Amino acid sequence: MTPIFNPNRRGFLIGSGSLGFALLAGGSVSIFGRNAIAAPHHDVNAWITITPDDTVTLRFASTEMGQGVMTSLPMILAEEFDADWSKVTVEQINQGPLEIYSNPKTGGILFTAGSSSVEGYFTKLRLAGAHARRIMLHSVAQAWNCPVSELVTDAGTVIHRPSNQTISYGQIAALNDIVTDVPDITEADLKPRRDWRIIGQNVGRHDIPDKTRGETKYSIDVRLPNMVYATQLLAPVEGETPVAIDDTATRQTSGVLDVISLENSVVVVADTLESSLAGRDLLSVTWSETSPFRAANSDQELAELKSAAEDLSHPATAWERRGDAPAMLDRNSANFITATYTTEHVYHAQMEPLCAVANVDADGTGAEVWLGTQSQTLSIMAAAQALDTTPDKIRFNAMQMGGAFGRRTFFARDLLKDAVLVSRSVKRPVKLIWTREDDVKNAWLRPATAHHLSATLDANGDVTALRHRVASPSIFKFAAPQRWATANGRDLLVKEGTESTDYAIDDFLAEHVLMDRQSRVSAWRGIGWAINCYARECFIDELALTVGKNPVDFRRRLLRNSQRGLAVLEEAVRMSNFGNAPAGRAHGLSFAGYKTTLGAGVAEVSKDPDTGFVRVHKFWAAVDPGIAIHPNNCIAQIEGGIIFGLSGLMRERSSFTNGEIDQNNFYDYEPMRIDAVPEIEVSLVESGAAPSGAGEIGVPMTGGAVANAFRTLTDTKLLHMPFATQSAQS
Repeated sequence: MTPIFNPNRRGFLIGSGSLGFALLAGGSVSIFGRNAIAAPHHDVNAWITITPDDTVTLRFASTEMGQGVMTSLPMILAEEFDADWSKVTVEQINQGPLEIYSNPKTGGILFTAGSSSVEGYFTKLRLAGAHARRIMLHSVAQAWNCPVSELVTDAGTVIHRPSNQTISYGQIAALNDIVTDVPDITEADLKPRRDWRIIGQNVGRHDIPDKTRGETKYSIDVRLPNMVYATQLLAPVEGETPVAIDDTATRQTSGVLDVISLENSVVVVADTLESSLAGRDLLSVTWSETSPFRAANSDQELAELKSAAEDLSHPATAWERRGDAPAMLDRNSANFITATYTTEHVYHAQMEPLCAVANVDADGTGAEVWLGTQSQTLSIMAAAQALDTTPDKIRFNAMQMGGAFGRRTFFARDLLKDAVLVSRSVKRPVKLIWTREDDVKNAWLRPATAHHLSATLDANGDVTALRHRVASPSIFKFAAPQRWATANGRDLLVKEGTESTDYAIDDFLAEHVLMDRQSRVSAWRGIGWAINCYARECFIDELALTVGKNPVDFRRRLLRNSQRGLAVLEEAVRMSNFGNAPAGRAHGLSFAGYKTTLGAGVAEVSKDPDTGFVRVHKFWAAVDPGIAIHPNNCIAQIEGGIIFGLSGLMRERSSFTNGEIDQNNFYDYEPMRIDAVPEIEVSLVESGAAPSGAGEIGVPMTGGAVANAFRTLTDTKLLHMPFATQSAQS
């Protein structure tokens, strides 16, 4: 063996350089060095870049909306690469080859939703990190002329075990010759959990310092040379178009540069946002009156949903079928129980206003755009379609988001499309901003739903058959028509959460009564689980009471085949000392899931003596998210989900009359205020299962827990969400 590495030895190092790796389809790794343009795969971006000063830049492909993926995903990559976390920086992937960066859980595109980031990227990033680490080892083995078996890595260094000599990753990056032809990595080559030193640790989040200092850049912060501002007067009813525009006063407003008519709006372009808003206020527009949505009324829609759910002759698409529930539901039995629950539309209420920045090229065939989005891929497609060009002509900048919750999934086909069209028209960079009122009035809402549940219990009080019918319009059909075209009538954004597979019920049917939509609809935090678990868990308490059983014991029996389900149930009961609430209060229990994450929640409530409304004082949650990559952040996401769920079930409600949303801003669309936030305690129940996410699970457990607690306290069933009005009438 040649002499072990000496930092003064010539021939091993050059003065500067960097090294990058990317995991390709099939598991192979592409490597590029100091001169990316001259590299054999210069068109492939890297997951990992190392510079001679030992800085390791780790890239992440999900988008950051406050859920912490710009920390948790790099942690996975850093673990297998054996990086020194103190020298790690992170970088957002804006676009790139989908065979490298796409999430396997989201259909092969860049898409961040449904708590799928950690779940989808976990193995992919581990393989990428491990393969890059193997390249480091083989490169040092060649440089030192030693067997690779004599080398190990530790926190950003390679160590020669016999001599204890070391070389840092930065020094390896500057080697003249990097070995890329190394054996493939398989899952069997990944680190055993006992050797993890980054995954599972409570490291600081990369996004928090800049947010604390006010330095985080959102799309609304983008400022470009020669940029103009635009606001829209949007059609009051979906499907309407401007047929007559009087913009005389608008064009005379100081700072206004142009007025542009689009398919569903009139846009005012100005040199400042204030001038654009002032000019918009002076527009006089006559709208068409041909849209079928002018006949839409939310109260009428809810009544129609309830009727369809309860009408068993109304066609429905089976979502989950075990045995033959319809045949086994004995309506003549003394233990045949049925109930109907309803939920109203809700708005996402994300704190950052919607905004897009676009700068269309002089020839009109390409553009650079800046957008906070849950999908780089869908946003690039929307911009390309607006210009009738190809996606490769769009240079995309994915910005952080001040909340999303489903609102920033498919919205680019409206907001970004319009920004691109306006930029092309005025031939300048454009920042298009929606005000809060714009967003409330033109919201894509969680659809209203009606749930008709029926069950039969045997002489021992066990559930022998259960049927869960959900009447709702399809979200996919409106928001993702291409996906709906191949879904065979199955809409997971509506129906997930009705499966109840952890409950031991032999004869079970969950089905979707598909209704025509009467508003724009979209996924909302917790998607189907949020409302489906509410209805089911209220009904489970109903069944327990019917046969005189304790709700905990009743669920224990139902969860007898689910070890993980029993574990979170028992932990929630222990944490809350369930059933022993202080005088004037009561406890309510809910078992819930989100995909393969399981949770149980307990709410402690009272009835406000002044308003009569239900008041939540404490909430306990036990959650099994599989492996918790970043435990403190996992808990924070569960806490946020609980607050989000409680806010949605208390007062939040979007209604519409003759196709126009009635609410305007947070004074009449009422999120929960800070003085109503309860004490929250979260316990992570570690099962060792694969990581499955925690951003959504807090929502599904809230509805049933609060409703069941209020029923225990007042003997009033909360059959309709939001609860505020109904609880006040008890």
